[in-house]
Amino acid sequence: MEPSEAVRSWGQRLLSWVHTHKVWSFIIAIGLWLTVEFGALPFGNIRQLKISNPSETAFMREHREAAEREGKPFRKIQRWISLGKIPKDVINAVIVAEDGTFWAHGGFDWFEFRESIERNVKEGRAARGASTITQQLVKNLYLSPSKNPLRKLKEWVLTWYMEQTLSKHRILELYLNLIEWGRGIYGIEASAQEYFGKSASMLSRDEAARLAAVIPNPRRFRVDKETRYLERRSQLILSRMAARGL
Repeated sequence: MEPSEAVRSWGQRLLSWVHTHKVWSFIIAIGLWLTVEFGALPFGNIRQLKISNPSETAFMREHREAAEREGKPFRKIQRWISLGKIPKDVINAVIVAEDGTFWAHGGFDWFEFRESIERNVKEGRAARGASTITQQLVKNLYLSPSKNPLRKLKEWVLTWYMEQTLSKHRILELYLNLIEWGRGIYGIEASAQEYFGKSASMLSRDEAARLAAVIPNPRRFRVDKETRYLERRSQLILSRMAARGL
C-alpha cells in the first residue's frame, strides 16, 4: 500500500471511530486541549523567581497595551525594596487586609472561599472575593483579570506550584513589589514615595493602613484622596491589627 493510501485509510478509520464514539471523542479532545493549555503554564518562570525579580507582569503589559490602544502614554513607576526593609506595620496591614491566614495556609483559604460562595449566592452578585495573596500574585504575574473557569483553574494550579516552590517570605516580597497602587504606580516603594514623599522603610502605621485599604481597587480609591471608603477601611485594618496584638 502506498504511503498516501495508508494515511488516507488511517484517516478514514479514525473518522469512523470518532463518528461511532462521540462521547469518548469529546472527552479525549478536551483532555488533549487541557494538556496543551496546562503544559504551557510558566512553571519554569516561577522557579526563576527564587533568584530573580520580574521586570514586568501580565497586568503591567495589559495596562501598557491599553494605553497604546487609546493613544495615551504609559507611565510605569516601580522601585524594588527587599522585604527586610519594609516595616512590620506595612506587612501586617497588608496581610490583615488581604489574607489574614497567609502564614498558615498552603495557598488557599478554604474557609474564606466557602464564605465567599455563600455570600455571593445569597446576594446574587460577586460581593466578596476570597483570593489569597499567593493567588493574587499568580494572577498579577501571569494571567488576565478575566473570570472564566479555565483562567481560574490555571490560577489554582500555579498557586499550588508557587507555594511548593517559593518561601512565604519570597511570595510576600514579590507581592509587595509588584501589585498596583494607582495608575502606573507599582510596588510599595514607588507608592510610598509618590503618596507620602518617603521610602517605604519610613512608613507609619496609619500610612500602612491607608495603602493596604486601596489594594482591592487602586484605580478607583486613591491613597491621597480623603474619602469615606478610605477612612472606614483603613480604620478597620488598624482595628484588626490591634485585635491581633500587631
